[in-house]
Amino acid sequence: MALEFLKHDVNVNPSQSLSGDQAGDLLGRIGSLETRLARTEREVNAAQAVRYRVFVEEMKAQLPADAMRQRRDFDAYDAVCDHLLVVDRSIDGDIEDQIVGTYRLLRQQVAMAHGGFYSASEFDIAPLLARHPDKKFMELGRSCVLPAYRTKRTVELLWQGNWAYALKHGVSAMFGCASFFGTRPEEHALALSFLHHNARVKGEWHVAALPELYREMDLMPVEAANARKALNAMPPLIKGYLRLGAMIGEGAVVDQAFNTTDVLVVLPISAISGRYINYYGADAGRFAS
Repeated sequence: MALEFLKHDVNVNPSQSLSGDQAGDLLGRIGSLETRLARTEREVNAAQAVRYRVFVEEMKAQLPADAMRQRRDFDAYDAVCDHLLVVDRSIDGDIEDQIVGTYRLLRQQVAMAHGGFYSASEFDIAPLLARHPDKKFMELGRSCVLPAYRTKRTVELLWQGNWAYALKHGVSAMFGCASFFGTRPEEHALALSFLHHNARVKGEWHVAALPELYREMDLMPVEAANARKALNAMPPLIKGYLRLGAMIGEGAVVDQAFNTTDVLVVLPISAISGRYINYYGADAGRFAS
């Protein structure tokens, strides 16, 4: 999902070699756009430059000095994650010029071998993982698309890539932070209250913000949280996950560095609507030809 920043140490660094899953095949194509995993360090660097353009230049995030100087958003997780790209082949130039969107994917097996998930810096995910020892989790993060490409087909390709990747690795559930712009949850009272009253995780999927970071989402009574107005006030990414069947963790977290208010999205594969599985392909082949 969107706008994370490393807040605890892991035993890797940005100069390490890429994870072993980087040579994946094409995962989807619509017109001149295609989605696939990054294959080289050069492509990851280009994706980090796209993230910088969106997070820093557009959304006014404050990265560490080294990242600001290099004009790339990077942290230690980049060395162990797989990087999903949307590439526009109609653009003349090198790969640095063609990447228009990206997602960062972190499988549980990889995360546990390298210090854990990013989301653990904001949300208490350990009990969630412990309740599902037989399931494979995947974290989605650093989602961004350049302004000119924020269209339905770009979003479809990003999801197609996530879906194909999840099927390939036998993922049981996806989760990750999604963000509202700004550090005042009260400015998003309608949307946050709607999520709290209508999409909050319960039961075996319950997860909450860390107590020391917890910010209330229940800012308006249920009868005041008009669904149509609330959905209109939400970032497209969060609306998209709700349509798929996602749930939202309890409590929000303010991320001062990225100038955002974060919520945790939890999406069990079993909760995804059948019509979306049929659309993207039970074998992830919908857009792969």
